[in-house]
Amino acid sequence: MTSQSGFGSLVLGAACRLLAPFMVLFAVYVVVHGHDSPGGGFQGGVILAAALILIRLVRGQRIPFGTSRPRLLSVLCAGPIIYTGVGILAVLSGGNFLDYGALPLGFFIEAPSHIRAVGTLAIEVGVTLGVAGALLLIFEALSSVGPEDDASMEDA
Repeated sequence: MTSQSGFGSLVLGAACRLLAPFMVLFAVYVVVHGHDSPGGGFQGGVILAAALILIRLVRGQRIPFGTSRPRLLSVLCAGPIIYTGVGILAVLSGGNFLDYGALPLGFFIEAPSHIRAVGTLAIEVGVTLGVAGALLLIFEALSSVGPEDDASMEDA
């Protein structure tokens, strides 16, 4: 059975409230700038998952946002769907799979280099969602040890 109270104390709670928003902001930065610098979807997803795991460890089950297993599974599935959707959209537009230059974004964006940048960002967001969802599901599975958690897993 997982702890309802977590490992929190006043100091840990204050540190978590201070640190977690910056971790999420850094995860977004890594994803957005991943095609120009080291980093990208995988690293951003790991940082995002680490921020949410930190909150969960400090606050326990009493977290302000829902990280239920069905919701995490939806996030996990959204990543590959976005990734594959961008690839299929490029194929339907006459290009190769994941050929970002063939994406039909000409009515929004004029320059082909900007179209490629938007395609790359979409791929990075898909990878981020997939990685973060997978790591959070692994954490949920490892942190649940009681029979009540096993029954809730069967319902999901």
